[in-house]
Amino acid sequence: MKLNELRDNPGATKPRKRVGRGPGSGMGKTAGRGIKGQKSRSGVAINGYEGGQMPLYQRLPKRGFNKPNRKKFAVINLGLIQKFIDEKKLDAKDITEDTLVASGLVRRKLDGVRVLAKGELTTKATINVTGASKSAVEAVEKAGGKLIVAAKADAE
Repeated sequence: MKLNELRDNPGATKPRKRVGRGPGSGMGKTAGRGIKGQKSRSGVAINGYEGGQMPLYQRLPKRGFNKPNRKKFAVINLGLIQKFIDEKKLDAKDITEDTLVASGLVRRKLDGVRVLAKGELTTKATINVTGASKSAVEAVEKAGGKLIVAAKADAE
């Protein structure tokens, strides 16, 4: 097979519809837009507008609340921490949020790093982060390490 012989599978691509190209095309003159009116003109976007009738999204009841100042944590699992320790990308003695970012395990800290218990930690590690689930704390202590949660340290 050569580069010039490469083809898409039959039926994988459809040719684009060329509108307004004469009466023989079947999509000439008004180009499928009907006659007159706002939607026949160019530059019109009336999403959700129902001709003066109350739009559906306004008729339906609203529920819930989005807290404007909520905290957004970078979430990380124990299994990934173990993998990075095995690959010598992390030092198990002292794992902080900054070392997690430097190793590439976390892209950015956001409002802090939160550790969850998915996966297994077998190395004795000291982890210092903003938040952690109870099961993650237990799993780290079971492996002989220590998980220090900064948020609780401030409260004490």
